[in-house]
Amino acid sequence: MPPQPQIMVDLQFEQYMPDPDLETIAKLISQDPGLSGALLKLVNSPHFGLSNKIGSIQRAVNLLGSRSIINLINAQSIKGEMSDETIVTLNRFWDTAQDVAMTCLTLAKRTGVQAADEAYTLGLFHDCGVPLMLKRFPDYMDVLVQAYAQADEETRVVDTENRVFNTNHSVVGYFTAKSWRLPEHLTAAIANHHNALAVFRDESARNTQSQLKNLLAVLKMAEHICASYRVLGNQAVDHEWNVVGPLVLDYIGLSEYDFENLKQNIRELSGH
Repeated sequence: MPPQPQIMVDLQFEQYMPDPDLETIAKLISQDPGLSGALLKLVNSPHFGLSNKIGSIQRAVNLLGSRSIINLINAQSIKGEMSDETIVTLNRFWDTAQDVAMTCLTLAKRTGVQAADEAYTLGLFHDCGVPLMLKRFPDYMDVLVQAYAQADEETRVVDTENRVFNTNHSVVGYFTAKSWRLPEHLTAAIANHHNALAVFRDESARNTQSQLKNLLAVLKMAEHICASYRVLGNQAVDHEWNVVGPLVLDYIGLSEYDFENLKQNIRELSGH
């Protein structure tokens, strides 16, 4: 996945410092889905032999140390050669990925339903299939706009993509996250993030199901608060939220009134 060009500049500046600051490096890496994915793939590889997979960027940076991180940054900068046109098209994607990640973090802390660092990771990576679809299909963003416009109780965002491309950004994101060796519950959430209606309608009490619901509840609220439907889908109305929102709020135990207050607080916090 292509890293955001300015992040590479900031990271390379930090790596040339006499004593690179791991906290600064972690903060910079956390802002970029491509770099974060490469980092988590590395730290969760069999080479490190960790018994539990890591979903936190800060922990991964602390484990790897500055030398390995610098090697990773250099490797990613080579992969990140993109045309100017693609960079401009992806600017809104990078911005919204960061917004959704921070909002997931805040929501996880406020609702207590999910580990905050994993909620952040999901927010950052949930749409990681988007730039890869764009790289493969030049008209992808136009189809994505159409997909958001047609979303309703019968039609998922990904259904329109499937019809045009025979695949979709959730599937591509799932396989990308798996290749980065993200924990299974996070890859499942990425795969299902436009399948939330079916997930919340499923009343079965399996543990895996409740973990998936926790992650998706935080993510769907965050996407709505950050207006992904407008930023990526160019829509005035969040059709997807109108369908799944009531089920999400019921699951979390929030009234519409409480959620509106929470939404305003978070938007003020992030300067929206």
